[in-house]
Amino acid sequence: MPIDAKHEDLQSLRIDRTQRGAGNTAGEPPAWARRYIVIGIALVALLSLSALAYRLLSATVPEVEVVRATAESSDVGGTVLSATGYIVAHHTINVNSKVTGRLAWIGVEKGDKVKEGQVLVRLEDQEFRAGYEQAKGAAANARAYLAELRNGSRPEEIQQAQHNLDEAQATLANDKRILDRTKELAGGGVVSRQALDDATAKFDADQQRVNSLEKAFQLMQIGPRQEEIARARGLMAQAQGQLDFAKAQLDATVIRAPVTGTILDRTAEKGELITAQFASAAVGGPQGSVVSLADLNDLQVELDIAQSDFARLGPKQKGIVTVDAYPDRKYDGEIAQISPEANRQKATVQIKVQVLNPDEYLRPEMNATVKFIANEPVKGSSQPPGVFVPSAAVRDRDGKKVVLIAYSGKAVARRIRVLSQRSEGYLVDGLVGGESVITTAPQDLKDGDKIKIKGQS
Repeated sequence: MPIDAKHEDLQSLRIDRTQRGAGNTAGEPPAWARRYIVIGIALVALLSLSALAYRLLSATVPEVEVVRATAESSDVGGTVLSATGYIVAHHTINVNSKVTGRLAWIGVEKGDKVKEGQVLVRLEDQEFRAGYEQAKGAAANARAYLAELRNGSRPEEIQQAQHNLDEAQATLANDKRILDRTKELAGGGVVSRQALDDATAKFDADQQRVNSLEKAFQLMQIGPRQEEIARARGLMAQAQGQLDFAKAQLDATVIRAPVTGTILDRTAEKGELITAQFASAAVGGPQGSVVSLADLNDLQVELDIAQSDFARLGPKQKGIVTVDAYPDRKYDGEIAQISPEANRQKATVQIKVQVLNPDEYLRPEMNATVKFIANEPVKGSSQPPGVFVPSAAVRDRDGKKVVLIAYSGKAVARRIRVLSQRSEGYLVDGLVGGESVITTAPQDLKDGDKIKIKGQS
């Protein structure tokens, strides 16, 4: 193809800008497009400024935490006070060992029901059994010796002593005859003086032997002295005491349940050393107890009553007990114990309410609420007893109790009156329930200040 023809074809592919409208000069966009572009840029700038202003302004708004106030309705007529506490066993027993030994067997688990006298634990008893057998032999020996002294000499022993005396007396009589003849012969010069001396000495010795055998025969007939019998009796009592101690030590290797109840905790395992003297907190050290148990049919509610409310209650006052775990179950209660002294730090007085009709649903350490009933029930009273708020929500302002409520992005102060104190907060008057009360906020937060709730945008 000729070069001129190619040039003409390329020229035909060019865009002819002169074909545009008269207003579109120099490649500029149309007027309506320029207006939309300007408006868009203005909107973006305005939004950016608004966001920046919001961030700057919101940085000064304090962030608070809130909880919902809970209204407590009462279905018990004549309630004078409502208080919360914990279920406790009237008597909790930590079962310890009277002797130190290694645990050989344990037959209970946590939650098991046991009867009084039931075997719970056995300790290794080899050395205790050996000590018992040794003491048993010593006691038998002392007992036999005392019996021997009490019974005195046997007839055969007395007869033997009599025979020995008779023999000695016969020998003495013969010696007397020999001595007499020897004297006669010595006077005639037939025997020597030495022979006479020998005969005399033999006679004197046999005379002494006869005297000794006579005394022994008399003592054999009289029997042992009373002092010797008393000494033997003391030795036997000492041996019997050692035997009883060894038996008690051996029996103590078997640990039994002191009362009928339920095992609350098991603190030792097989192979661990159980001590009666000292316990160790170190791993593998001696344990001071093996199990703890309590009678779960004898339960109480432990309460701390504010001193300002204490005058409303009295000994043996009745109440209705409920627990958080089973709010639909109600139990009869009665004040069984009032502490003789108050708690200075908490400004409370501790009381214990006996649960009169406990069942298997109640457990020690459960949260419980007791609504005390007036001695003369108030008729026709349907007013709710109050609204529960946490302790952190209550503030002191000019000597008055107030709470701050989060409402429409602002803190609103509400004056209240404390009806009763509880372990987690207060029962108050002045709220209706359901309000979002502020629990965590700056100290200088006041009525009408703007706020934002933590966790909410």
